[in-house]
Amino acid sequence: MDTVDEKMTIKKANESDASQILAVMKDAEQSGYMLYAPDERNLAPASLCKLIQSINQSPTSGFFIAEHDDEILGYLLLKAETLSRTSHRAQIAVGVHSKSRGKGIGTALFDYMIQWAKESQLHRLELTVIEHNEQAVHLYKKMGFEVEGVKRNSLLIDGHYVNELYMSKLL
Repeated sequence: MDTVDEKMTIKKANESDASQILAVMKDAEQSGYMLYAPDERNLAPASLCKLIQSINQSPTSGFFIAEHDDEILGYLLLKAETLSRTSHRAQIAVGVHSKSRGKGIGTALFDYMIQWAKESQLHRLELTVIEHNEQAVHLYKKMGFEVEGVKRNSLLIDGHYVNELYMSKLL
């Protein structure tokens, strides 16, 4: 367990965190900037427990959380690929509770994950982000991610087609 400051800790999630993580996911999805539309995800705590267990059993994948006083503020899922030709890369999904945004939670999660990924011998980190999610794009660029391309009309949000940016970071 690594302490980011006196108030926040970043660590791997465990099964007992599932209910709180689901609450953060639901809140993050209310922003309209996530792959899931608000109230679309229907994931039971037991299913998330299995996912956490499965992800954390992989030596190159991890489900990380940021917490303060036993309250989960955000999460970052790093899922590595398993084929021999792609096992050096991993996909990222991240969410921060609305009351915790702009307070360094995302930066702390990414700092921790990037160091962990380097130690795990990963070489390429990938993510997609809604093009007009300026706050997230700014965070990813600050963390060293670069735009590799645009997935045109990739999402349909409120009846409008929206582009996603495809971003990566080489370690």
